[in-house]
Formats: sequence, C-alpha cells, structure tokens
Amino acid sequence: MKLSLNQATVKRASVPEVVDVCARHGVEGVGLWREPVAEHGLARTADLVRSAGLTVSSLCRGGFFTGHDQRLDDNRRAIDEAAALGARCLVLVPGGLPDRDLPAARGRVAAALSVLAPHAESAGVRLAIEPVHPVFCADRGVVSTLAQALELAAPHAPGVVGVVVDALHVWWDPALEASVAAAAPRIASYQVCDWVTPLPADVLLGRGLPGDGHVDLVGLTGLVAAAGYDGFVEVEVFNEEVWARPADDVAADLVRRHATGWEPVVDGGHDRLPVSP
Repeated sequence: MKLSLNQATVKRASVPEVVDVCARHGVEGVGLWREPVAEHGLARTADLVRSAGLTVSSLCRGGFFTGHDQRLDDNRRAIDEAAALGARCLVLVPGGLPDRDLPAARGRVAAALSVLAPHAESAGVRLAIEPVHPVFCADRGVVSTLAQALELAAPHAPGVVGVVVDALHVWWDPALEASVAAAAPRIASYQVCDWVTPLPADVLLGRGLPGDGHVDLVGLTGLVAAAGYDGFVEVEVFNEEVWARPADDVAADLVRRHATGWEPVVDGGHDRLPVSP
C-alpha cells in the first residue's frame, strides 16, 4: 500500500507545508482536514495538491449526525469540498449521544446517510463511515464496531457508502478478522496509528506512531490487504509529543516505519511498548 500522511499527524503545519513535506519525502497521499483547507482556500488547496502530484486519500470530516438537526447542510458542503479536492473519500464520524437514547442516536446516523447518499453519488464522492472506539461512544461515535458500520452502509452501493478501518478504533474487536473480510467491497480508507499506554488525560491524544504501542499493525494490514484493499495506508496520529516535532522529522520517520511494514519499533533490543504502572 502507498503511504499517506494525514494532516492531523503534523497538526501545526499549514496546507502548503504539509504538501511540501509529502512531496519532498516521496509520500504520495495526503489526508486533509476541512478547517485548514478552508483557511488556505478550497480552490487553492486543490490546485496545490494536483500540482504536487499528490492524491487526497481522504477528507476529514463530515458526520456528527446524532444531534436533532443532523448537520445535513454542513455535510452537503463537506461532500462538495471532497469533490473539489478529488478526495478518495469523505470520512464520517457518526457523532455522540445528545441524550441517553443510544438506539435513537444510531437511527439518526442511518437516516442522515439515506438523505446524503444521493448527493454524494451525484458528486462522485464516496462516503466512509468510521466506527469509533467504545471509549468515545458518548461524545464522538455511537457506531463502535466495523460490523455496525457495515450494517449502516448495507442499504447503499459500496461505491457510494463505504467504511474506514482505523487501527485505533477497531484493533480490540474480537470479531475483527471476520468483519474486515466482510468489509471487502466497502473499505474506503485504512488509517493507522498505535494505542499507547499509559493513556493521557485526554484519551483522544493517546495515539502513538505506528510501531510504538500495542496494536498488531502487521496482522491488521495483512487482513486489510487480504480483503482486497489496495489504496493508501494513511497515518493519522493525535499526540502532543508528535505535534511538537518538526514535520520533516515526522515524515521521514513514517517513511522508515512504512518500509518495515509497521513492525514494532525496537529500542535497545526490546520492543518499545509503554507499560502502565
């Protein structure tokens, strides 16, 4: 799989800086975020990416459907932005709980997809539902497993509604092997990072660089490849220490790790696996 650098991994770099870093390090894909794209300008970003010969592996993000307004207008704009950028997919984060009715919140995700799928199809954009680790169910993602995401995608054509396999969110799932196999025609994005412990106070920032934590990324990548996915492997890391590093340093590090197939990083002859006290 070709390597893609998600913009969140080098959060403090601007759109031009991210594009420049990718081009200089031979990273062929870039995952963009809507806010910095808007800051730089949608048309300017599209031109910049194309001029650099990069592919937009994903645009983050749409979704957050579980509020009573379902944010449909904002999601239509996100679809149009993804089309303008030529993004492989628009990542959809389902949204958290506005109340205590979890089944109703999941129902609003399904309802929103039914409204938005025709617009996405007409725009030539593939929607990608991202199941989110259960620790984020209340505030971020009421869809917790790949199987649940596939159930939501099932009423729609695979080329219109797919799913995201994000290592951080799915690695723990005992049904993962079967779910990845079942997702074969619908894998729209494969994102990697690692689960590191001890977790920080803000669990969202507990992602490590691939190879630094507890996830069997070698095995997961094998499952995704066996399912027939041959798109980009996109590195998406939220981590204050990583953000403090120069973007060039992070990109060079990722290129080295990608070349090993995400084998665990070895330090002094021992796997570098942080251990909780």
